[in-house]
Amino acid sequence: MSITHLPATTTADEVAAALTEVGAVVVDQMITAQAMDAVADELKPWTDATRFGPDDFSGRRTKRTGGLVARSPKCRELVMNPLVLGATGKLLSHATSFQLHLTQVISIGPGEPAQPIHRDQWAFDFFSFPRDFEVQCNTIWAMTDFTEENGATRVVLGSNHFDDKLQFQEKDSEPAEMTKGSVLFYSGAVYHGGGANRSNAPRVGINITYNVSWLRQEENQYLAVPLEVARTLPVDLLKLIGYRRGAYALGYVDDLRDPLEVVRPDLGHSGLGDDDVQKKLREKTAQLRVDNR
Repeated sequence: MSITHLPATTTADEVAAALTEVGAVVVDQMITAQAMDAVADELKPWTDATRFGPDDFSGRRTKRTGGLVARSPKCRELVMNPLVLGATGKLLSHATSFQLHLTQVISIGPGEPAQPIHRDQWAFDFFSFPRDFEVQCNTIWAMTDFTEENGATRVVLGSNHFDDKLQFQEKDSEPAEMTKGSVLFYSGAVYHGGGANRSNAPRVGINITYNVSWLRQEENQYLAVPLEVARTLPVDLLKLIGYRRGAYALGYVDDLRDPLEVVRPDLGHSGLGDDDVQKKLREKTAQLRVDNR
């Protein structure tokens, strides 16, 4: 079985359906190669300065450059891509809200061996979530073409439905080959890993991931995005990086203040939960009453 490719005209429903079924899907040419080159140019000062990884898992010939919301206005557009947010919202619809989990340019250098096959949700202290209970939706935007030779991300298709803490080898997986500007969507539960780079050039992608708002973010967005930068960001992006309540009583500041008020005093309001949270709470309370009859 090979990884399904969908056109850029696809819908969030189609992407979410593929993620639910087999855990991964590629959407081709979501932005042009020229637009991706402009992103790379904007990030170049930071990617050039990034050191190689300190261990075998992160990759001793691999660079990982984070802090993309603060460093790159063009990456903010990728973070807020409507198709990505739409598909994420559908995959994680069981949660009150979702948030930005991490941003990272991953550059796999020549000679890097294949990364161990893993689940990204193991970042949560290796907690075994119930089967088919998704807590993450992930994307990798191709900054270069992804080929099997240069280390395209490898996926064990359908493994989002498997038991936890299984072990797989590179041969058990399929390469997510795609062209520059395309995007690999994959769930936090699917087993995957970076491929071995057997070429003579780096394989570069932008990893942007999202998780349910009641889990901690892998990249600390409050420190990665300085307050002086946060004050310049659109409100929707501020909420996505964490300046909102994650559920009814999650994430308020001191005397029940809205976290958004810290950055935008003109927009915050006191109390537990904003309008969307209150609506979700009412819906869930009503459903509990029905279930408990």
